[in-house]
Amino acid sequence: MSKSVKKDLYEAPDYYLLDELLTDEHKLIRATAREWVKKEVSPVIEDYAQKAEFPKHLIKGLADIGAFGPTIPVEYGGAGLDYTAYGILMQEIERGDSGIRSTASVQGSLVMYPIYAYGTEAQRKKYLPKLATGEWMGCFGLTEPDHGSNPGGMATNIKDAGSHYILNGAKMWISNAPFADIAVVWAKDEAGKIRGMVVERGMEGFSTPETHNKWSLRASATGELVFDNVQIPKENVFPEISGLKGPLGCLNQARYGIAWGALGAAMDCYDTALRYAKERVQFGKPIGGFQLQQKKLAEMVTEITKGQLLVWRLGVLKSENRATAEQISMAKRNSVEIALDIARNARQMLGGMGITGEYSIMRHMMNLESVVTYEGTHDIHLLITGMDITGLNAFK
Repeated sequence: MSKSVKKDLYEAPDYYLLDELLTDEHKLIRATAREWVKKEVSPVIEDYAQKAEFPKHLIKGLADIGAFGPTIPVEYGGAGLDYTAYGILMQEIERGDSGIRSTASVQGSLVMYPIYAYGTEAQRKKYLPKLATGEWMGCFGLTEPDHGSNPGGMATNIKDAGSHYILNGAKMWISNAPFADIAVVWAKDEAGKIRGMVVERGMEGFSTPETHNKWSLRASATGELVFDNVQIPKENVFPEISGLKGPLGCLNQARYGIAWGALGAAMDCYDTALRYAKERVQFGKPIGGFQLQQKKLAEMVTEITKGQLLVWRLGVLKSENRATAEQISMAKRNSVEIALDIARNARQMLGGMGITGEYSIMRHMMNLESVVTYEGTHDIHLLITGMDITGLNAFK
């Protein structure tokens, strides 16, 4: 794989001196992740995105910087970090590419978290250490071809067959599916209750066809999960949790990571546009000297600063176990919205160069079109906030 000759010159904006709110440990984690992204991700990511191929060789590096289950306790292979540290990691990784951050988010928030929170001690010991090192990779099966925003309507089901369960159904738009060793899957039992379980690669009747022809998250592997009379051992089912509480608890973890991550993409687009505006000369001076370009840059850094304050405060609340699902929804929606606006404005500032792979902006822009939809669409998150403040349900 050829490495780009362009050097990654990224410098993160910190207009309100938020670094003063971070611990030395937070800054060390960020420096390590940023250095890894500059060295390992930036030089190859454009090539992989153009080829629509996931750079599997980055899995070990993601594990090494602690990106897989950073908040999982050390005894199970995690790093035992707080949620601000987790957010910082997702921000730095998505600054490189949303697809690579998706891989880390799925592994930590959607696979390791439910096994830790809902699983048996035997399940934790069997799966978590290998997931933390990236020896095993996981995926999360909730969304179905006919059930996206309304997961409660799922058709995937399990039937009790005495010594085991029989699983049938299909899941769609599943990150990591094509190469995952295990899948955390949600299905309805015979009483109509939603149950979670771990499905392992190699179980008869379980297949993961890859999704092709994506214009977004091209450096991420996406696929389906198909279950045709798969025999699930009873010890693979989460014992206590039932209903939507299980999968929605996982989604809260992932949405929290996205709130930080999307800001990373926004910061990269802003940094690229700012540097370009100082260097690109038209009409006898750098374009950064023109009022309209300064307006774009000033609005970008304002929105980034507001977003940074929002996710920092959310991180504190999350570490204190006080963050609500509704607060997480607000931050996820806000971060992705401003990131998309910033990517589009930055793209315009670069003119024709903005659509080339020489710069990261167009790739971020296309990636964010997926991020604005997954883990709860833009509109659904607005309605979550609306219901929270009015007490009235607009979903039904």
